[in-house]
Amino acid sequence: MTQHDTPASAATDPDGPWPTARAALLLLATLAFVVSPYFTDGFSGFDPDLFPEPQRNPPVQPAGYAFGIWGLIYAWLIALAAFGLIRRRSDPAWDAPRLPLIISLGAGSAWIAVANTSAVWATVLIWAMLLTALAALWRVPQGDGSARWLGAAPVALYAGWLTAASCVSVGLMLAGFGVTGPVAAALLALALAVVIALTVQVRLGRAALYGVAVIWALVGVVVANSGGPMVVALCAGAGIIAVMAAIWRAARTPADGASLAGVRW
Repeated sequence: MTQHDTPASAATDPDGPWPTARAALLLLATLAFVVSPYFTDGFSGFDPDLFPEPQRNPPVQPAGYAFGIWGLIYAWLIALAAFGLIRRRSDPAWDAPRLPLIISLGAGSAWIAVANTSAVWATVLIWAMLLTALAALWRVPQGDGSARWLGAAPVALYAGWLTAASCVSVGLMLAGFGVTGPVAAALLALALAVVIALTVQVRLGRAALYGVAVIWALVGVVVANSGGPMVVALCAGAGIIAVMAAIWRAARTPADGASLAGVRW
């Protein structure tokens, strides 16, 4: 049994009731985030008419099937929050990412409602979600077993998809407000997503599911543009190769400076 697999009953609680309160609040924020689509009209992409130049079938947006990743993200985040409250509520390693994750998921609970009325404010909000998700990712517990698969993996997947989604919003804003054409906007957004993904994955040196989520989105862009414009599909394909290389490098970079542990999912 590793340090992070110590049952909550055996852990000390030097901060009094606050870790338990944060664990409970994380579960509530996660549930609110998961059920929020049912209290709105749902979201299948921005209304094209929210932009001065309506965005219909924008090349920056992944194919519709790619958004199915949300089902996995929802389920895994619930598992993280529930397990953390029941078994790791007083563990400092599990408590460290809770506050930024609560903020991210709390903002996410309002995102669909905002996105259905304002693309501008939705873009601002999703970047706030991304930044706090990345802050949480840097604080997730390290180790094997539950620390890896329930503590780190769901946050990595969530942050990775938010990286792609945030950059898609930037591309839509650029094209929708006439700053660039749709293809140029897509290329700029893809470049931004890949730069962020490479920086995070290499500097983090673990949590490979972060990069996998970005790759999933990039594959969706390739599929969406398989009938043209091909330059967008090709650039997304190049991004896939680059992020795969970053995952490969991170897998061989000792995050703790002492040992190689293979791919840190």
